[in-house]
Amino acid sequence: MRQRTSGPSDRPPPIRHRPRAAALSALAARVLFVLAAGATAGCASLASPTAEVGPDRMTDPRPARDGGTLTIALKSDPDKLDPTLASTAVGRTVFTAMCEKLYDVDAANRIVPQLATAPPTTSDGGRTVTIKLRHGVRFADGTRMDAEAVKTSLDRHRTLTGSVRASELKPLTSVQAVGDDTVRLRLTKPYVPLLALLADRAGMVMSPTALKRYGKGFASHPTCVGPFRYAERVVGDRIVLDKDPNYYDADAVHLRRVIYRTITDGNVRLANLQSGDIQVGDQMDPVQVGRALTEPGLQLFHSPSLGYYGLTLNIGNTKGAGAPPGRIDTPIARDVRVREAFDLSLDRDLINTIVFQGRYRPTCGPLPAGTPYATGSQCPARDLAKAKRLLRAAKVTTPVRVRLQISTTPEDNRLGQVIQAMAKEAGFAVSLAPTEFATGLEHSRAGDFQAATTNWSGRLDPAGNIDVFTGTGGAQNYGGLSDPAVDRLIAEGGTTAAKPARKKIYARLVERVRAAHTVLYLIQPTNYVSVTKQVAGVKVFGDGLIRVKDAGYVKGGS
Repeated sequence: MRQRTSGPSDRPPPIRHRPRAAALSALAARVLFVLAAGATAGCASLASPTAEVGPDRMTDPRPARDGGTLTIALKSDPDKLDPTLASTAVGRTVFTAMCEKLYDVDAANRIVPQLATAPPTTSDGGRTVTIKLRHGVRFADGTRMDAEAVKTSLDRHRTLTGSVRASELKPLTSVQAVGDDTVRLRLTKPYVPLLALLADRAGMVMSPTALKRYGKGFASHPTCVGPFRYAERVVGDRIVLDKDPNYYDADAVHLRRVIYRTITDGNVRLANLQSGDIQVGDQMDPVQVGRALTEPGLQLFHSPSLGYYGLTLNIGNTKGAGAPPGRIDTPIARDVRVREAFDLSLDRDLINTIVFQGRYRPTCGPLPAGTPYATGSQCPARDLAKAKRLLRAAKVTTPVRVRLQISTTPEDNRLGQVIQAMAKEAGFAVSLAPTEFATGLEHSRAGDFQAATTNWSGRLDPAGNIDVFTGTGGAQNYGGLSDPAVDRLIAEGGTTAAKPARKKIYARLVERVRAAHTVLYLIQPTNYVSVTKQVAGVKVFGDGLIRVKDAGYVKGGS
């Protein structure tokens, strides 16, 4: 069951999208005027990039010395440090250093064993999955990791109230510990996405001693297996991890401590890199990438993302994500023609150029280009005439008012203002609601929004980019979509192992989801991480997570 999606050799070459001349001469001028009038920090993005980033760079093989503290600046504050309840990309970055999984992802986007010793084996037509575990592994609190500990974590993921993993693991009915080093999973049906899920938070194993001791407070005392262990957290400011002497490969870990600081403004992250207050800047946006390339003391790691930027439109989330959908009495929720009109008002090429300096890739689907399940479908061009016809057919009063929740980052502010200016020309009045990231996430979960920007880091298996966002009852179905046809295709995709047949299913599923216009896919980003040249051993793969197990300060450096 070793799974491969895409590696460096089969990825399409990066492309620089050039908007149509008419769009640049008319619409772009109006959008630039809006940005300039707002005096936003994002205006720097309007300049053409002065340097190219070059081919993908995911690792730094230079030898590192032991000791020292590495400070990493995150784009937003992580949510709960509990693998069962967490749902943010920045949280996954922190977990990478302290909560290992049964499986992991390598530089070629292949799933490889981590706390398991080999790929799982299947029997009973794919309904039984058996996993062998590492020997001699201990949690950060000294508790031995064995099959019972793995069972405890998987059962918690499946059954804990509020679990974000529960919908992911829905086909999993029971977990059996077979001796100390084997777990056996029973499924209602063959479930192809399972391996990829076990290479993510669903595969993270927590100390049963800590779970029993802290109960609902586990997020304040996260205890797992990893090169580093939790030391402290000041919400909104920092998370501190110390090297874990109980880690099974502790001799290979160089750093003494890792500190994650929350710095939402990319310009401030870059300034802190330049001053030496931090050594790693996560999720650097293209504005800072262009500037960082000219800094002699910085190096850039970058890889094509597995995720997307987009918008989620709330059409039925009245009781919280995962609950049965309700009725929302707004034009954009009531009528798909209004949502399609909103989609047609947007020029993805121009968004990429103005907001992201042309360093990303426009998209209109959840499956990234260059991966085996990418549909390759052509995105519809901006069409104001059709958008206006749809609004007239829907018999709505214009301008249609839309409240768009954005995060407080300069990048999201630029994106919001560009969308606002574009949609206005089709007959929409978009008001922006800047919201702190964690608060915005809570609003989205609760259904307390009309439209919201979405930034998904992506997953290896196509199900990870679609199922929980669009399936009825999905834990991250913030828009409240409930479509039996979508649900049937999700079920088919989950049980179909043959890649050609599965690809056809996902092509139909993507088209069905796109036709609902509840998630408007806009951009496929690139993972950009800036690191000072005095640091070696950092790894940044397609999942965008910063791996620091092998990181340290360069031997012979200051």
